[in-house]
Amino acid sequence: MAESRASQPWSFSFTDSLLAEIADVPQALLHYDVDAICRAYDAIVPVADRLGVPRPTPRLAGFAYTHVSTLGAKVLITPDSPEPYVYPCIESLEDIDRLEEPEDYLSAGIIPERLETLRKLKQRQPDAMNFIGHDYEGPITTAVLMMGDRFLMLPYDDPRRAHRLLEFCVHSALNYCRSVREYLGLPVNPEEVWVPDDFAGMFPPEIFAEFVVPYLEKMYSGQQATRRALHSELIRPEHLSFLQELKIDVFDPGTDQYLTPEILRDQCPVPYQLRIKPSEVVSMSADELVQLYQRLASCNPVVIEFSMDRLSDEPKIVALLDIARQME
Repeated sequence: MAESRASQPWSFSFTDSLLAEIADVPQALLHYDVDAICRAYDAIVPVADRLGVPRPTPRLAGFAYTHVSTLGAKVLITPDSPEPYVYPCIESLEDIDRLEEPEDYLSAGIIPERLETLRKLKQRQPDAMNFIGHDYEGPITTAVLMMGDRFLMLPYDDPRRAHRLLEFCVHSALNYCRSVREYLGLPVNPEEVWVPDDFAGMFPPEIFAEFVVPYLEKMYSGQQATRRALHSELIRPEHLSFLQELKIDVFDPGTDQYLTPEILRDQCPVPYQLRIKPSEVVSMSADELVQLYQRLASCNPVVIEFSMDRLSDEPKIVALLDIARQME
């Protein structure tokens, strides 16, 4: 159970959809069109100043499919779709037996295109982030991206190949990160390591113990993490004890439908963070959002996150920033 604290830390951000709206460009362009990226980050400056928050640093739009693209999964980004789409690359069980890493991660998948976009962006905005995408998805989610939802039955139907695929997902992710981080001049073994693995919670505890825990452990230990963070949106109460086993320092349930703030307060054995979802900002009034923030704060998360997703929500964001600053 979380201990009460005298103040409540918070975190605020602007979403890519807001950046696209304020720049009047398709959101997909924020992945590869330097003009659109610069236009968006220039346009957000007055909003940040009005809200009294730091101006966001220009960067490519974020997604976590860079790693799987180097392994053969096709990542499609189209102007009429705000989010990239991933096509699985494993068609048969025998494909798992033939998996091999690319000889050069920097030349594989969408990495050359992302690196070139970053190069052009830094010519225009020298302070732009050294960022081409979030490093990876966690082992289970990576396996699902590579094989489709058929992977969710593999631990039952062919456990040997399930282990083989997960081992490959972890090993390749670590080597991919090493290559990209060295190229971008980033720490190869950052102190805090975040692993996002939304599909991990699809497995019941007995399968979770065998097919999730060991591979998450390898993700953290393989990067020599001194602080472990896990994001997973399908974790159930029966999985919470595994967080302590994995020595997780902070758990982010994201928009998890199975874990209420009160369940986390009463049952989560490690520190956790909470967030106000964009959909809640849209559907609730400013007063209701303030009450929601106070409810979340009463559950003692290490941080409360919220974001601005639409320009029309600015009055509600002002109310949230006001209560966040008061409780800080």
